[in-house]
Order: sequence, then structure tokens, then C-alpha cells
Amino acid sequence: NIKAGLIASFNRHEPVASAERVAQLAVDRLGKGILGLDVSGNEADFPAQPFQGVLCDAQQAGLYITAHAGEWGGAGNVAEAITNLKVDRIGHGVRVMEDPSAIELARQSAIPLEVCITSNYQSGVVSSLTEHPLPQMLSVGLNVTINTDDPRVSQITLSNEYRVACEELGLSLAALRGRVLAAAQASFLPAVEKQALVESLSAEFDRYISH
Repeated sequence: NIKAGLIASFNRHEPVASAERVAQLAVDRLGKGILGLDVSGNEADFPAQPFQGVLCDAQQAGLYITAHAGEWGGAGNVAEAITNLKVDRIGHGVRVMEDPSAIELARQSAIPLEVCITSNYQSGVVSSLTEHPLPQMLSVGLNVTINTDDPRVSQITLSNEYRVACEELGLSLAALRGRVLAAAQASFLPAVEKQALVESLSAEFDRYISH
């Protein structure tokens, strides 16, 4: 019973005109499998600000908006994504921990941060799995979800990431349950389907833990 939708993506190191074409293609297919629009690419050297208008127009047309931020770029990119781009989710976001003001902004907004433990280690964002800031992010009240990034590149599964979170980073099953349900709440499903997913996952988790 897994449902899947697509998020169209453009790179911030490419021209705005290219982003406009991708956005229009996504808007034209809204309700036909495409749910959102994402800005990714080289965040260390290219700001997302030039694409603010593209993202705003797409959001007004009904698309959900995400941005890769706080992976190769610093905490300021996370703040920019929340404040200026008005995103619904942030890919990665781990470097938010470098700036207390960005932490507080992310905490107050409750923006979902799509944390990818193994990918962050493989790409060199963190020096080891055990030094990943996921526990610290949770301790300050950030809305973290646990994700694979690109499972074929990393040669992992989502179950593997749950195992790493628990065995390498010390998450309890109760904490993991909370992150799984947070991910369901952050999905771009219609409200009724989202609630059904949350209830289903909650029941499955409770059955597992009780055994």
C-alpha cells in the first residue's frame, strides 16, 4: 500500500530560465503524479535567492516546495530556505547546528529536516557515523526525519538508516517511532491519506514494540 509521488528538481548553479522551465512542467503535471518542486545543486557557491520568484509562483500554483540546504552550505542557507523561500521541507539541514539563531528559527518553524546519516558520512559532511549531529538536533527540539538520500548510490535501505540511528547514534525505539511518524506527517499526501498513514505506522510500531 505504498503511495509515491514525484518532486521535480532544478539546480541552483544553472540559469533561472532552466528553473522556470522545470517549474512550468511540474505545474502542468500537478495532480498527475508530481507533487512538489525542489532546488538542489551547489549550495556552497550559488545562493538560492535568484530562484525565490520561481518557487513562490510554483507554491501558489499548488506545488509543495523543498530545498537542499545546510549540507555543503552553512546554517545561513537553512535560514534562507525557511525565511525567504518559504519551503515545506529541507533536504539535509544538518549544518543548522552551527548557528544558534538558525537553530531557533528551525525549531520555532518546526520545518522538517530530511537527515541522511550514511549519505552525510559518505560525502564527508560528517567525519564518522558516530559524530553525526542527529542526536543533538533532536535534543534541541528540531523536527528531524530519517532518510536514505540516494539508496542506490549509498547501497543502503531505509531500514539500514533506522538501524544506524539506533545502534550507532543511540536512538531509542520510542525516539525512532517519533521520527517515523514525523516523516509521515511531513509527507505531501492529502490530509485524509496522511492521517491514515500516521495511524497505520503507529499501530505497526506499537505491535512491534509490544513483542
